[in-house]
Amino acid sequence: MTIDFLSLDLSAFHFIRPWWLVALLIVSFLWWMVRKAATQNIELPAVIAPHLAQAMTIGQQDSKRLRPIDSAAIILGLLVLGASGPTWSRVPNPLVADTAPLIVVLKVSKSMMQTDVPPNRLERAKHKILDLIKERAGAKTALIAYAGTAHQVVPPTEDPEVIKPFLEGLDPSVMPQDGEAARLALGMAQETLATLDTPGTILFLLDRITDADKRAFAEYANNDGAPVIFWFSGKDQTARDALSDLTSATVIDITPDTSDVNSVLRNIEAAYQAALSKDERQKWKDQGWVFAWPAAILLLFWFRKGWTMQWAAVVFAVGLSLPATDVRAEGWRDWFFTADQQGYLAFEAKDYQKAADNFEDPMWKAYSLYRLGKYEDAAEMYGWQESSDAAVGEGMSLIKSRSYRPAIDAFEKALQRDPDNAIAERNLELARYILEYIETTREQSDTGEESGIGADDIVYDNEAGRGSDSQQPQETGETVPESAEQWMRTVDTRTGDFLKSRFALEAARGPQ
Repeated sequence: MTIDFLSLDLSAFHFIRPWWLVALLIVSFLWWMVRKAATQNIELPAVIAPHLAQAMTIGQQDSKRLRPIDSAAIILGLLVLGASGPTWSRVPNPLVADTAPLIVVLKVSKSMMQTDVPPNRLERAKHKILDLIKERAGAKTALIAYAGTAHQVVPPTEDPEVIKPFLEGLDPSVMPQDGEAARLALGMAQETLATLDTPGTILFLLDRITDADKRAFAEYANNDGAPVIFWFSGKDQTARDALSDLTSATVIDITPDTSDVNSVLRNIEAAYQAALSKDERQKWKDQGWVFAWPAAILLLFWFRKGWTMQWAAVVFAVGLSLPATDVRAEGWRDWFFTADQQGYLAFEAKDYQKAADNFEDPMWKAYSLYRLGKYEDAAEMYGWQESSDAAVGEGMSLIKSRSYRPAIDAFEKALQRDPDNAIAERNLELARYILEYIETTREQSDTGEESGIGADDIVYDNEAGRGSDSQQPQETGETVPESAEQWMRTVDTRTGDFLKSRFALEAARGPQ
């Protein structure tokens, strides 16, 4: 478990169990009493010669020397701070997302074709986007392109391979108008973020900004909009200074190495944690382990020769006098971490199988199975839990396993348990739409030719079979797109031509 100190939101720092801090007063008092007794002078009879008295009281005047009680007090103080539950971030909802959504906005105008950043500003920006989404695999990312108009290229998706072909097809020639309408792209990005359940960030890759757009961004910042990061592609210092002048602007220069990518990732995570800290529905994440490690290191010095450990013998004796309990220790990790803590460590490392094996928390165990792709097992584990969120997890797992009708039942169950569950309501609507789309497409494609019915024969409709199987049939030869992502995968024309046609139609229709 690690901490990125550059992304900490110190404004949210507090203690979950602040009453433990009272113990610091007790530790301080004990330290003062013991040290005072250890450093006070010993009064010897006056008949002893001064030079002999000095030889018999070695070390009595050295009150500044480090003593065992000093390190003991520090260790106890660190343990008290850890027990107080320091925190600065919340535990993310496993049913929503474990990483921050991102709306990538790319400027695709003629000015981006300048070669001051080789091979040119646009191509370098594309390469950086690919590096970024590769690092963010599993997190929702959307892509918007703008010049004189703004267009959504790819809706939020967790698969970087969906974005890649459309990103490569972007070129100034596919844009209906050349220009710099960053304000339109900002509005579109804001609308896209509003459809997501998790707070996210807007990332602009551009080479300059107009005065009109600066006013729009300034107004957006004053209205407490989602954080905006500018990834500057170019060498024009005047243009960069114009971006830096914006209120609360974060400007990152494109670099030859990956340092800029890492900086963008840190800023995205910092913005996500800051937004998450305002979500009163989520629990605070206990970070007390931060103080446990330095306390453990200092404790090693108690084995230093000459340092007494009578107190440790007392603690050990008290421990032996306590009734024995059934303790399971399968490896050193069990000595320091609970099963759920080990599961969370494995989950953060994207080792979902190990996470599922370690978690005792049923919600996190089910979500680990979901991320592992074992949707049926995840649905079963969600199914025997009684919360509304568990029913949502069951429905999402059933959708992934293409069991749409049971998924609808699960989302309806979630709404019965909590009528205000917005996630369940949206997914229920989506599941009903998918089921209707698949069954309607199946009916329309059922011409009866495989069963020997001719085109002129009289046949009845397919109402008898409608809804008889809640799963999408695997044997049909027709691929039915279930979502925007799968629909985009079916595009077989050249991506640039497809985007050019779609952008032209959108520009002709105007704002919707």
